[in-house]
Amino acid sequence: MREYWDVEVPGAADSTLLIAERVASYEEVYAHRDRMPVFEVPDGHDAASWLHHEVMAGLRRRLPAGVPDAYVERAEFEIGVITEKGFPAYFLITADLMAHAREVGIRVGPGRGSAAGSLVAYALGITNLDPIELGLLFERFLNPERVSMPDIDMDFDDRRRGEMIRYATDRYGADKVAQVITFGTIKTKAAIKDSARVHFGQPGYAIADRISKALPLPVAAKDIPLSGIVDPSHERYGEAAEVRALIESDADVATIFETARGLEGLVRNAGVHACAVIMSSQPLMESIPLWQRDDGSIITGWDYPSCEAIGLLKMDFLGLRNLTVIGDAIDNIKANRGEDIDLDTLPTTDPETYALLGRGESLGVFQLDGVAMRELLRRMGPTGFDDIIAVNALYRPGPMAMNTHNNYADRKNGRQAIEPIHRELAEPLRDILAETYGLVVYQEQIMQIAQRVAGYSMGRADVLRRAMGKKKKEVLEKEFEGFEAGMLERGFSPEAVRALWDTILPFAGYAFNKSHAAGYALVGFWTAYLKANYPAEYMAALLTSVGDNKDKSAVYLSECRRLGIRVLPPDVNESGPRFTAVGADIRFGMGAVRNVGAGVVDSVIRTRERTGKYTSFQDFLTRSELAVCHKRALESLIKAGAFDSLGASRLGLLRVHEEAVDAVVPLKRREAMGQFDLFGVDGPAEESSPLAHLRVDAGEFDRKQLLAHERQMLGLYVSAHPLDGAEAQLRRHAPKPIAGLLADPPREGEVVVAGLVTSVDRRVNKKGEPWAICTVEDMDASLEVLFFPKSYALFGAWLVEDEAVVVTGRVNWREERMSVFGAAVTSLELSAAPEEPFVLRVAADGLDQDVVTELRRTLLAHRGDTPVRLRLVAGTRERLYALDDYPVRVGSGLLGELKGIPGVAADGYSVAAADAGRPG
Repeated sequence: MREYWDVEVPGAADSTLLIAERVASYEEVYAHRDRMPVFEVPDGHDAASWLHHEVMAGLRRRLPAGVPDAYVERAEFEIGVITEKGFPAYFLITADLMAHAREVGIRVGPGRGSAAGSLVAYALGITNLDPIELGLLFERFLNPERVSMPDIDMDFDDRRRGEMIRYATDRYGADKVAQVITFGTIKTKAAIKDSARVHFGQPGYAIADRISKALPLPVAAKDIPLSGIVDPSHERYGEAAEVRALIESDADVATIFETARGLEGLVRNAGVHACAVIMSSQPLMESIPLWQRDDGSIITGWDYPSCEAIGLLKMDFLGLRNLTVIGDAIDNIKANRGEDIDLDTLPTTDPETYALLGRGESLGVFQLDGVAMRELLRRMGPTGFDDIIAVNALYRPGPMAMNTHNNYADRKNGRQAIEPIHRELAEPLRDILAETYGLVVYQEQIMQIAQRVAGYSMGRADVLRRAMGKKKKEVLEKEFEGFEAGMLERGFSPEAVRALWDTILPFAGYAFNKSHAAGYALVGFWTAYLKANYPAEYMAALLTSVGDNKDKSAVYLSECRRLGIRVLPPDVNESGPRFTAVGADIRFGMGAVRNVGAGVVDSVIRTRERTGKYTSFQDFLTRSELAVCHKRALESLIKAGAFDSLGASRLGLLRVHEEAVDAVVPLKRREAMGQFDLFGVDGPAEESSPLAHLRVDAGEFDRKQLLAHERQMLGLYVSAHPLDGAEAQLRRHAPKPIAGLLADPPREGEVVVAGLVTSVDRRVNKKGEPWAICTVEDMDASLEVLFFPKSYALFGAWLVEDEAVVVTGRVNWREERMSVFGAAVTSLELSAAPEEPFVLRVAADGLDQDVVTELRRTLLAHRGDTPVRLRLVAGTRERLYALDDYPVRVGSGLLGELKGIPGVAADGYSVAAADAGRPG
């Protein structure tokens, strides 16, 4: 080596050796030391004594009527374990972070993970769940018989998570806090594509695509590893026959595959962990490498397990979207109703909440909004908080595969008998399994069973739980010996031992952490409570949270219609930046309008709050700041309906808005420069305004064009939907709505969807053959449908925007996204009028001008082909009137709006039945 390098670089070998000899040992760096960040405590205390003081004070706050001895005993035990393991500062720091968040109005979660089992965490305000009341175990969180770091995940309002990281950095030292690095590795498909590109250049992409399409479908968003394709022992080996056939029959594929195997798993890039933060008692530069990103943020050079291994503290700052929704809903309630809601002190006994869950109306409720979950809730009929905890634990692949979720529901409602595991165990396990109707559902139950019947300590029982969950044969055999000995010693028969072991062993693999289920259940209860009791305010917050997701927005808008909540277009006099509740309705936010920036919205609201509501379009332009007088933004607001309340038609405003802007902008520019007209008229502002003579035509777009403009500006239909009233027809042709198909998607096979063609992207392939990518949308969601040349040649003529169609096709999955390969298209005629008119029942004593105006507006908004009859009821007398000028399209949108008009209801009788029943 010297001979080679001394010629190439004289002295290189000597210099390298000199540097190597000067490198000191890293044993001290890699050795585990207590690098836990320091929490400053008052004089006369250390971290342990101050922790004790704070916990006891916290218990007195939590239990003002007196702290029971059981709580003091449990707290002393937990403090002892925490102190012995050297973690007092960890709990004090975490409590400080949560207290700061509450102090500055950042909404925090009630706790997640096993930390909810700690009474110390509850007393310090880290969690909001009483572990003694709920039967949660501290040893599941921090095992006194096993060396492990505590792990408390902190949930914050998603929009303000960054503030908490900044607070931690400022409070504990910018040089002692850093976010955590992550390493992106090359996965299966990326390895194939990289290998193909290197070997064959541009032509390699086609080969890589052929290999990727032959791969088995991803499971839980993960592809089969390349090694698993050729390893007969791999669990998915049998699914990869098609890929193996390609490798064996095509030399180019084999070359790509072998190179890809060497690439798979290599680090490709560095990123930032979604939530982890590392904290230390000393500058991190002295312990680990650091990386400063272009934005100035400091990131660790090691991943977090390596940081923890040398004694650094890892904390998780999680942003939870549902906390943002909850916070917005509470703000909406305060603004709309003047009520203050404190969820931290809210009892979990509200009957309206459990009624909503029992009806399965939990769309938009945290963890409880899936289609199958709603079915389970209807079957279960929750009546208490324990049921919400259970359903969070049961709705998992393991319990569902064993039918435990249905067994729980049936046993709760008396449809299935509760059987003991063994007659000898009926009494010893009665109180442990009573809450779950004799079923093992939670990990904590396994620990309690081991303690009760085999004499285990809770720490030893947690070791048993972990071993059972891993299912290693040799470990399980050893654990069974101790378990069996403990039970036999306590007088149980070998049959009882075996029956219990065989029961809990399969459950241990999927039994859920009750502490985690309880934390999620409380957030779920909060969201269900808000939806049940404050539906408009909650749905407004929910719509705001999914504003950038068109499919989710459409689903929640449909839910609003089902609940009878009208979602109104944006309005310059009522809208904020986001969705807001206005009485029993929801008003679209101006910030959601296309081409309207945050600056324009803020300016509109600022002027409105300072000088009062706008009275006309001319008044709006006259009073608005220069930034608002922007032709494109105004056009978008007009098309979205933001000026409807000012009495001018959208068509009329679109015809004059450019002229109006040209008239006012020069004046506003002069005003901004401090120049005013010295010879201005002293008369009213309206008369001296350059818009004084602006005239707006009364003509209006037809309904179809109005809705098209709304969809163009807002991304979806708001005031109505072209398919209103056609739901029954759609279901006759397609058994499932698109939202239902997406909620429970098939992995393969044929599907039928019905709806409107809302976009058509026509393309040409390399052979010059035309094909198209279409979007088909129904009331709630949309789906991408691809028509390749053969099917496009047959059905391309039907692929027209706003055309109602029925599409038959084959399910296709690509990168975990479902689409459909269209095979057939049928045009759907939605204009056929039903045989029976639509009958409205109206109370005569409540019929005033406001009701008539609102009813007329509603009927016009849902114009269709169904004739309308109005039954006027005055005491015992009724009269039927034909409203021939107001035919409607009957649908959930119309029915929902009618519910909001006092004294008006849709009558279930046909006209013939009404005539027959009318008093003579």
